[in-house]
Amino acid sequence: MEATVVDLRYHMNDVLKALERNESVSVLYRGKVKGVIRPAVRVSGPKVRDHAFFGSRSSRESVEKSMEHLRGGRYHDL
Repeated sequence: MEATVVDLRYHMNDVLKALERNESVSVLYRGKVKGVIRPAVRVSGPKVRDHAFFGSRSSRESVEKSMEHLRGGRYHDL
């Protein structure tokens, strides 16, 4: 998509919709390209199944043992 400086001011909603469609927007000033606005890279968060506590209910270990295993050595010195 190409947008002039005036379009950025008065039609920003259309520019945002183009970015939502993963289109790059070329910014024109007096008919010449001055810059390009690119959509942000979307990074997905960590998966729930990768968390250490996922599936811990099926374990035969006690809650205290599970927490000790998760915490590691940082509470042993207290």
